[in-house]
Amino acid sequence: MPKIVDHDQRRGEIVDAYLSVVGRDGPAAASSRAIAAELGVGAGALWHYFDSLDAVVAAACRQVLVGTDARIAAATEGRRGLTALDAMLREIMPMARHTRDEAKVVVGFWGRLAVDRQITAGQADALDMWGARVRRHLGEAVEDGELVRHLAVDCLADVLLSIAVGQQVHAVLDAEAADPQRQHALVQHCLKPWRNS
Repeated sequence: MPKIVDHDQRRGEIVDAYLSVVGRDGPAAASSRAIAAELGVGAGALWHYFDSLDAVVAAACRQVLVGTDARIAAATEGRRGLTALDAMLREIMPMARHTRDEAKVVVGFWGRLAVDRQITAGQADALDMWGARVRRHLGEAVEDGELVRHLAVDCLADVLLSIAVGQQVHAVLDAEAADPQRQHALVQHCLKPWRNS
């Protein structure tokens, strides 16, 4: 009797293996052979579940984004204004080991996306959703008197999200620039002129 395989479970295992290799050895090391070795199977076994390595990377990026969204929801629950904004940005910016590993996945995906625009993983949707959330928390901070009334919320939200995404690149390229205290200081520097004294 042939073995019944749960395709979704197996796809998840392949993505987890990819994430393990990237976290340990970096995106450049995450070849189909390395992923297969992590699973203890032959490289050809991967292609029963994915069309290409790009598809594995896109699925991994999706998983990272879903995980980040879940952490943001948990971290900001019951919070608003600058407290919620800080909690949110800490889940996106590479300030901890898991967020630095995620940055490697996301930045590696962007590299593939620059070459092949056919690959999709919901990245634009995530940035739109995160931008809306940043704007909401900034708006709350204005309502609560933490930030000045004449704040250009949309512009500041774009700057803060750009910093968060830029720090993911720094985490991959320059570990010193991705120091958590330095990242936090960048955000505070942007907020400082708009705070109510």
